[in-house]
Amino acid sequence: MAIDTLEIVLELYDPPIYMKHKIVHNDHVVQHFKEKGVIFVERIEEIPQGATVVFSAHGSPPEDHKIASSRRITVVDTTCPLVLKVHKEAIFYAKKDKENTIIIVGHHDHVEPRGVLGQIPKEQRRLVETVKDAETVEVADPTKVVRLTQTTLSVDDMKEVTSALRQRFPQLLEPEDICYATDNRQAAVKKLVRKADVVLVVGSEESSNSKRLREVAEIYGAEAHLIDRASDINLDWLKDAKIVGVTSGASTPEILVKEVLTSLEKHGASSIEELTVIEEDVSPFKLPENVVRKAKEKGQDPAKIRRTIAQQW
Repeated sequence: MAIDTLEIVLELYDPPIYMKHKIVHNDHVVQHFKEKGVIFVERIEEIPQGATVVFSAHGSPPEDHKIASSRRITVVDTTCPLVLKVHKEAIFYAKKDKENTIIIVGHHDHVEPRGVLGQIPKEQRRLVETVKDAETVEVADPTKVVRLTQTTLSVDDMKEVTSALRQRFPQLLEPEDICYATDNRQAAVKKLVRKADVVLVVGSEESSNSKRLREVAEIYGAEAHLIDRASDINLDWLKDAKIVGVTSGASTPEILVKEVLTSLEKHGASSIEELTVIEEDVSPFKLPENVVRKAKEKGQDPAKIRRTIAQQW
């Protein structure tokens, strides 16, 4: 949805188009949009007054929206609906009881938890990353603790941290926040490593869910490597492998996966077998309402534009 939206914004809105953070954490996607003229920034203050900005799929804190409004900046928000769900939970539990402490399980260096933390008053929010953090985090009332999570965590790591929190706070509330794309891919990798000697994860180093896939593969016994694209494959990794497993991060374009498969065939792969663990039957997330309105104002069908874009990716 985020990629589709940015492509449509480039067609409908006057340039220049700014992008707050990376649209998704994939270097190929970011480079594609840079070549089309999108200007990537990390701070709203870098954007000229009256310009147009697209907010990334990872979510933004309310402060970003306030600053944009004060500078008359048009905002197109492509926050993933599954991340927005966590935002809404954070707001709900913080307002429901001022004594609640909202603990976000996530990575300190990732943009998604920052967006969630921004929804919660400072005195009510905590960020923990490890079991050790969970064992030492301080809360106002041990009977009023809510655990939310970054959507792209390792399912196994999240369970360990949650278990540590539960031991300290038996009345812990635990909404389910790991997104289906993250959960399903990790489940698939756990089955993939039963067959594969080496696993190639197609995804960028900045992608949290891609890095988790590599970690899961390694933990469950396979040699695993994270690659941006086929040109990153080191053939020495494959010289003793009978079966090579391939998976990809949630934001990795399908074209890059196909590129890797083609490369493996050129280097001797005799057949390709698709391992199906679960069938995802999920309707595409809706485009932002202001983009839909803009398209209709210009006499264009946003659904038709989106179908055309899908063929490119």
